[in-house]
Amino acid sequence: MTFKAIKVVIITEKVIFDGVAQIIEDAGGTGYTVVSAGGKGSRGVRPTNRASIVDAFRNVKVEVIVSDHDVAEQIIDTVAARYFDDYSGITYLEEVEILRPHKFHH
Repeated sequence: MTFKAIKVVIITEKVIFDGVAQIIEDAGGTGYTVVSAGGKGSRGVRPTNRASIVDAFRNVKVEVIVSDHDVAEQIIDTVAARYFDDYSGITYLEEVEILRPHKFHH
């Protein structure tokens, strides 16, 4: 049996990852996944080739699943307010279905 939850996706600069992780934890997120990211957006192309960029300026994609829509909105609102005036980033929410809902409650 599956249960409805919200996946928060944040794509931003690696240099602010620690702050983003703290926002997730402060909001009640019980964990997250982070992977290297690249692509093209309003601030240009972000390559994923290790030889072509300095590691500190690499983009990351952070995903966190929460059971409460208000928690999801708190995370994205806080990240955007704190960082997106000075750093590139995008964030969005997706409805997902999960197993083991107890893993996603604070």
